[in-house]
Amino acid sequence: MSSAAPVTVAFCPSPPLLLPAVGGTATSAASALRAAVLLAVESVLAERPDVLVVVGVGGAGRAATGARALRFGPGDAGDLRGYGIDLEVPFAGRARPGGQRLPLAHTVGAWLLDHAGHIGPRLGVGPDGLAPVLAELPASVGVLAMGEGSARRSDKAPGHLDPAAAGFDATVAAALAGGDAAALAALDPQEGEHLLAAGVPVWRAVGAALGGRPVVAGLRYDDAPFGVGYLVAEWHLP
Repeated sequence: MSSAAPVTVAFCPSPPLLLPAVGGTATSAASALRAAVLLAVESVLAERPDVLVVVGVGGAGRAATGARALRFGPGDAGDLRGYGIDLEVPFAGRARPGGQRLPLAHTVGAWLLDHAGHIGPRLGVGPDGLAPVLAELPASVGVLAMGEGSARRSDKAPGHLDPAAAGFDATVAAALAGGDAAALAALDPQEGEHLLAAGVPVWRAVGAALGGRPVVAGLRYDDAPFGVGYLVAEWHLP
C-alpha cells in the first residue's frame, strides 16, 4: 500500500451485548457503548473506503492458530448460539456450506458493518495478517480493529479485580486518543494476557502497521461498566 493511501480505523470492542438480539433492552451503560461504537463505524464508512478490513483475535484473547494465513470473506459466517441466540451472521454475502466459521470478533464486526449499511468489499484477518493486507491493497482502506481492554476492572469482572487493570487500560486510552501508534505497538503482550485484555494483539498490530504516519485521532468511549474495559476510538490517516 502506498504511504499516501488513506486509512481510517475504528477501534471497537466486540461484546455480544452490542447486538440487540443478545443484549435485549439496553441499560443506559449498554446504550452509551452501542452508540459510541456505531458512530465510530459510521465515521469510517463516511470516508468511503474501497475495502473494509475487520481484524480480530481468534477467541479468548489469543490470535487464532495460523493467524498469518487467516482470512475471512464471502461465504464464511459466525453465530451467537453460544450466547443462547439462534442467530447466524454471514461475513459477506450469504453463508455457504463448508464456509469457515467466524470468531466472535469478526462475527460482531460483520454485524456492525451490516447494521451501518455497508455493502462494499470486506475482508477479515487475524492480527498478524493486518500488515500484509494493508501492503497489498492498492487503495483506501477502512479498518475495524476489534478488541477489549482488561476483563479485571472490578470485583465482579470475568477475571476478578486486578489493581493494575485500570492503569493498563488508561495507557491504551491515552495512545488511542493521541494517535500514538508506537505506544500501541509497544504494549506488553504478556501483561495483556495476564490482565485478560483481549484487544492487545489487535492494538499492537495496528500500531505496528501504521507507525510513522500522521494520525488524526479521537477517543469516543473509555469505561468499564461491566468490569471489562471498553475503548472506542477513531484514527484518520490521510
